[in-house]
Amino acid sequence: MIQVGIIGGAGYTAGELIRLLIHHPQVNIDFVYSTSNAGNPVHKIHQDLNGETDLLFTNTLNTNVDVLFLCLGHGNSKSFLSENKFAAHTKIIDLSNDFRLTKDAVFEGKEFVYGLPELNLEAIKKAQYIANPGCFATAIQLALLPLADAKKLTDDVHINAVTGATGAGTSLSETTHFAWRDNNFSYYKPFTHQHLGEINQTLQQLQNGYSNEVIFMPFRGNFSRGIFASIYTHFEGTIEEAKNIYKTYYKDAVFTTVSDSEIHMKQAVNTNKCLIHLHKHGNKLLISSVIDNLTKGASGQAIHNMNLMFGWAENEGLKLKANYF
Repeated sequence: MIQVGIIGGAGYTAGELIRLLIHHPQVNIDFVYSTSNAGNPVHKIHQDLNGETDLLFTNTLNTNVDVLFLCLGHGNSKSFLSENKFAAHTKIIDLSNDFRLTKDAVFEGKEFVYGLPELNLEAIKKAQYIANPGCFATAIQLALLPLADAKKLTDDVHINAVTGATGAGTSLSETTHFAWRDNNFSYYKPFTHQHLGEINQTLQQLQNGYSNEVIFMPFRGNFSRGIFASIYTHFEGTIEEAKNIYKTYYKDAVFTTVSDSEIHMKQAVNTNKCLIHLHKHGNKLLISSVIDNLTKGASGQAIHNMNLMFGWAENEGLKLKANYF
């Protein structure tokens, strides 16, 4: 059993990590760090864990753990690691955006590998430090990786994607209150969302020289969790050719499936799956992608990365069924 620590234990991604890790056969949770909740039962904040665990939040660190998960707000992981030093053997998986871009990947001599398994599988297996992708970035990149790998991106990419309320975190704001969110729908950060950086970086990694615009419109949905992304771009080939490109690229992927049937979000919520569907209209290829923003888009993907780093089965602790009904 490896010993695991979780930093920033009161947020949604930490709660999802705990929920999954307490049932992972290779893991013992050594500590869940939260200065504001120290001494309180974890299930007092993460109420779905009542009866599942007796863990208490702590403000004390064990710097000798085997794996450290950072579930801090964006911009806080760097300062935390600057102030707290861990053992040389400790593997670090950061769920913020602090280390995702190549220009930020080296920090105090530590090189963070971008943790998208469908892109960087072999590098992740050898890594000690992982920058876990963003939730929107995961859904969108998985929809575009096969085209970029086949050098078939020839025009602008248009993206509309909607996420659930948990994507905004636990801190209250006007747009996270029930009265605002219920029966409502809106966009935010049009054309400028922070995940565009990692999306563009990945597309250029696979298709060097791709310089067209990736136009991203993110939306807030009036549901708790999940992402549905609709993406279209120019594609001259047939739908059969497109399906062959996608199914070949994902033939060995454990969690990403290309569906011949139309997809919907309930098929992916509560799982580490990404489902993809293709539709051709004239010279436009429509790619639909669905994930759970907290599992495949955050904590489940972090555990997938951990499994790869330790040489375990990719789906260890992640054999989850969707909440379809």
